[in-house]
Amino acid sequence: MTRLPGTARRADSAIQGSPAAARRRTPQPKPGRGRVPVPDGFPAPAELAPLARRMLADAVRVARWAGELGEVDKRGELLPDDARAAGLALAMTVGAAAKAWGQALQIGLVELRDSGAGPGWRLHAWEHDDEAVVRGWSALFDAWTLLAPVPPAAMRGVFAVLAGQAVDQAPQLLSFLHLVDGPVPDSELLELLKRGLDERRVGVAVGAGPLSPVPHAASAVSAVRGTCREPQIDTLPSAGDVAAVLDWMLDGLAAVGALTRQDEAAELSPLGHWAVRAKLEEICTVAQTAAGHIEQSAPELLSACADYSPGPARAEYRAWVAARPADRAVAELLDAARGEDALVRGLAFEALRVAGRTAEAAVRGAVEESVLRPYALLWLAEQLDEDGVSPADVLGAEDAAWLWVDTAAAVLDHGETGLLVGHVEGASAGEPVRLFNRARQSGHPRAASVLTAVAGVHPDPAVARAARRSAFSVHRGGA
Repeated sequence: MTRLPGTARRADSAIQGSPAAARRRTPQPKPGRGRVPVPDGFPAPAELAPLARRMLADAVRVARWAGELGEVDKRGELLPDDARAAGLALAMTVGAAAKAWGQALQIGLVELRDSGAGPGWRLHAWEHDDEAVVRGWSALFDAWTLLAPVPPAAMRGVFAVLAGQAVDQAPQLLSFLHLVDGPVPDSELLELLKRGLDERRVGVAVGAGPLSPVPHAASAVSAVRGTCREPQIDTLPSAGDVAAVLDWMLDGLAAVGALTRQDEAAELSPLGHWAVRAKLEEICTVAQTAAGHIEQSAPELLSACADYSPGPARAEYRAWVAARPADRAVAELLDAARGEDALVRGLAFEALRVAGRTAEAAVRGAVEESVLRPYALLWLAEQLDEDGVSPADVLGAEDAAWLWVDTAAAVLDHGETGLLVGHVEGASAGEPVRLFNRARQSGHPRAASVLTAVAGVHPDPAVARAARRSAFSVHRGGA
């Protein structure tokens, strides 16, 4: 429930007393599901962060050199003059400076702002936050295909139909390297890749039989993420083509520091082991969710989770987000929030809390949309203030009134109308007339119906009359 600015008591949640409170339930877990324990001795961020800092030192140097840039190109890359200036100032080649800038942009050391760019939050946290450093490197790892060397010209026709499908097998290769925990000959990885491509070609279901030495959870990564949409290959690719694609893949993973190559063998780096373990944990989280909403659309997920208590709902959100590329998950949640259902809108921002800082740029953009603005402002304030946030400190009077109407509409659509009484008392601080005036002036399309519903259920005749007058004023165009 959101208070207007200047009220004395702080709200405990965005929609306290909402319909979800009236029908919360905890889904019953399915038998046989549990989390795989993290092995003893697994490196902590404090051990991994120095490795990432060394690898990304040039990206940090370029980001600090750039400061606030007034202009970058349409893809966010340095303009040629800036790339030359960076190379000269930092004793790099122009190509190395451009590459370092691309890495800085990829991991959040710099952020695009209007037509330019400036320091990102991760740059400010780089020296003292080991977790931020490791997660930043993880963003680079996730984008290894974008940063991999361009394939030889002779291979580009093959890549049109083969490389995308081969990339879908990367989780299997990485999981195998993780399980072996030592150098693996390229020939062995080639056999594993061939097997995966053959299974895909003939339509063998993932995990249908003991055809692969990797865990079923690992082989499910690409199926859950669904990032590859290349056409199927009807004929068996040649051994030379598969070997060339494997070589390209291993070079790409080596380029981001996930593995090392030596003597025709590959071995995961400590950062690579951490990344694979993190991905396996994500998939294990997906596998153990009680209700299994990971394949549903964002609106379907949010509508289903309206019935759950906060803990199980967060587990579902976490699994759903983990099953998709982060930017796609955030975009789908924001699209759901733009709909007409106010309850889904509030729940979408609850799910975005699970996404964390990866959603920050998109949520900042949502501040410009009137429907999302109050939720976005509160979300951003909570992300940036570890001590907690009071809506009265974040929202202006107009935004607070709009949010009050929106949450009341959620109650009206999904809960018992009697809950509206508490919704009024929690936000008005003894001044219901002031609250109703703000509500009728908010411009919210549901203002009249909410005020009419309050008038019909409030036990205080004076408050009910004030709500009715405000509703009538909205109908007459008084807003």
